[in-house]
Amino acid sequence: MKALNVVAAFLGGIALGAVAGILFAPEKGTDTRSKIAEVLRKKGIRLTREEMDDLADQIASEVKDAD
Repeated sequence: MKALNVVAAFLGGIALGAVAGILFAPEKGTDTRSKIAEVLRKKGIRLTREEMDDLADQIASEVKDAD
């Protein structure tokens, strides 16, 4: 069970790092959010603009808290 926790933490870190990299990339925020929304739509996940903004804010706060 301990190994499973380590793997889950590792994968979570990878995902958080990838999202942080996308959010802090030198593109406009609207372009980045559009790309994220497109990827999510391809996976069958549909978010409203407000939900997307909330998601981006949550990720940004997690990244800031990790510092």
